[in-house]
Amino acid sequence: MSETTAPTTVETIADWLRRRVAFYLECPVEGIDPAAPFTELGLDSVYALTLCGDIEDEFGLVVEATLPWDHPTVNALAAHLHQEVSAE
Repeated sequence: MSETTAPTTVETIADWLRRRVAFYLECPVEGIDPAAPFTELGLDSVYALTLCGDIEDEFGLVVEATLPWDHPTVNALAAHLHQEVSAE
């Protein structure tokens, strides 16, 4: 995990995910509903793959390319990542 990251809670992971998705979609973070499916937000397969790489870099995890589709919302993905990071 990056040295500048706050303690890893579900909320901090969800906030990080919202910021990344907003960056990819070039929209305000406030426009990212954490309960909306990534596909409804407009996240395509290229950005989903990029997100996987960012997750690996940020949290020191190795993740499958299907991760955003297996956990298709910010909230679901944050909960999953929290479990993974906590198990490390």
